[in-house]
Amino acid sequence: MQKIKQIRNEFFINTSFPGVVGCIDCTHIAIVPPNNQNAEIPEYIYVNRKGYHSLNVQLICDSKLYILSVNAKFPGSTADSHIWNSTTDIKNILEELYRREYKGIYLLGDSGYALRPWLLTPYSETTTNEEEKYNKMQMSTRSIIERCNGVLKARFRCLLKHRVLHYTPKKSGKIVNACVILHNMCILAKIPVPDMNDDNVEEIDFGIINNDYPEDGTRGRNVNPELVESRRIRDNIARCLYNR
Repeated sequence: MQKIKQIRNEFFINTSFPGVVGCIDCTHIAIVPPNNQNAEIPEYIYVNRKGYHSLNVQLICDSKLYILSVNAKFPGSTADSHIWNSTTDIKNILEELYRREYKGIYLLGDSGYALRPWLLTPYSETTTNEEEKYNKMQMSTRSIIERCNGVLKARFRCLLKHRVLHYTPKKSGKIVNACVILHNMCILAKIPVPDMNDDNVEEIDFGIINNDYPEDGTRGRNVNPELVESRRIRDNIARCLYNR
């Protein structure tokens, strides 16, 4: 819990956004088409929305670009929200903290995720100045994970789209995990970030933003009571940010 408080304090000092303990997003890592023979997952499932084979890799980072969690197990066509719902360790910890009355602890995600009391997303439509300011600050703070994705690929250019990992999906996932460990070592050692404008780093794909995804994540079923509480929390934060 002490580490969580430290991360939250660092986010607030650096961004002025309260309660954040991490930013979450997915990024695509290109791989060669896997062999369908004896494969558990068909080859076409790895084709992402841009038409190439990839892993859809989920990252969560802190305000210093240190990666707190990585999930490199899912094919490129997998939705960001499905990967998050499958990341039960982190998800369960946040839910348990919330249920134990440790309020004010959030991840920040884009509109591809379902709004929850522990995962705050932007307003899909803004109708007040408070909501507009919240969206601006939420997106500004969340851009940290986009920078993290960019720095990771700039350090380890085998992860760039045009390089392509020529290994099985399972081995490619292990390579991604190894790169994340080395990236974190670089962050702790304060090794300078490579030139982000060199070697086609600008082609980096920062993940899916789906503004049509429903905030409750239920696609038309009964509204989850957690969604009601999530909206109340988000409205309160928007009000505080606007009146600050």
